[in-house]
Amino acid sequence: MKNLRNCYAAFLLFALLFVSATAWAQTDLQQKLSQISAITETRPLESTRFSEKYITYFTQPLDHDHPEKGSFRQRVIVSHVGFDRPTVIVTEGYGAAYALNPKYREELSELLDANMIFVEYRYFLESTPEPKDWQYLTAENSADDLHAVRNAFKSIYPGKWIATGISKGGQTTLLYRTFYPDDVDISVPYVAPLCYAAEDGRHEPFLKKVSTPQDRKRIEDFQLEVLKRKATLLPRFEKYCDEKGLKFRAPVEEIYDYCVLEYSFALWQWGSPVNSIPATTAPDDEIFAHLLDISNPDYFIADSPTASFFVQAARELGYYGYDTKPFKKYLSIQSSKAYLHRLMLPEELKDMPFDKTLSKKITEFLKKNDPRMIFIYGQNDPWTAAGVTWLKGKKNIHVFVEPGGSHRARISTLPEAEKKQAMELINEWLK
Repeated sequence: MKNLRNCYAAFLLFALLFVSATAWAQTDLQQKLSQISAITETRPLESTRFSEKYITYFTQPLDHDHPEKGSFRQRVIVSHVGFDRPTVIVTEGYGAAYALNPKYREELSELLDANMIFVEYRYFLESTPEPKDWQYLTAENSADDLHAVRNAFKSIYPGKWIATGISKGGQTTLLYRTFYPDDVDISVPYVAPLCYAAEDGRHEPFLKKVSTPQDRKRIEDFQLEVLKRKATLLPRFEKYCDEKGLKFRAPVEEIYDYCVLEYSFALWQWGSPVNSIPATTAPDDEIFAHLLDISNPDYFIADSPTASFFVQAARELGYYGYDTKPFKKYLSIQSSKAYLHRLMLPEELKDMPFDKTLSKKITEFLKKNDPRMIFIYGQNDPWTAAGVTWLKGKKNIHVFVEPGGSHRARISTLPEAEKKQAMELINEWLK
């Protein structure tokens, strides 16, 4: 019995020493993360760019106004430089998988040597509620998510905060600043559209004026050539879709037409060189390969992995339409109107109306206020048609447009003078 008591005492001593050693081995950041009640799980991640990096999971309400409706887990990645450094909160508009890469570092975090809090958008990848009730996928709820994350980390990182995001993430940066104007000190939305409708109407005229008449003609000639060769290329297109297992909500011939209509938008959006377009006399193989490279049919599949984006675009973020007039003679579709609802939305949402409340709220906020914000756009990017380039006469809001730039426009791609100006503004605001 005595030996048993001695063994038990030794075990207790060992356990206490082990727990103490484990606690002692934790970094300051790990200890601080463990004190955030909303975080249910934390795991270390490898990084070649930060001294510490963790994946965390936040418990978020499905509806922040009605927490009793339930909750979901939101993935948030924490990349640490120092408690005395500024913090960049990346308002991602989609999934966060790419941010897990050990080499990943967002541009402003790099330029400013700042901490990085990367927030995966609700209803994407690991931040998808089960069941997927679409009514809670709103811009306001996404802003509330960011507000909750920022509040949780503010005591850990008490310095200046910068919100930034790209494309839909840039839209999120903008709407976050609108709903919570005092959460961050600076906002830098990249290539962020502010659309007014499910088919906004400004993108089609933009594509008629972008670049030079010669470039636009070369693009339209290619689109017409693809349509004229439908008899020979459509069977090949159908075979490609079958082999890839692509399923659509419309006949394959219509999807072929939509790929042609999407072609000009996609080419300018991603800055593909116009001189890479095959001549209209090129063989079928070359024509077909180029079409798939620029405007692949997987964009139009049913049950897309980016369905959550299309739901938001149709509900309140807005999207773009197509100009079918130059191609009417060769199209199998009578009209491209409401293609977003017909092709890309879940069946139960195909009649969902567009709500202009969000775009009106953001527009009014920008007109009446002057927060410290820097917008970056690309001159040739069709999304710039819906950009806030109309904002004039503000002291703190600055809009930079990269000459000839695409959806890849960043601070680092601006001309040297504009890049210097943007960074001088940010550094001054950080003082």
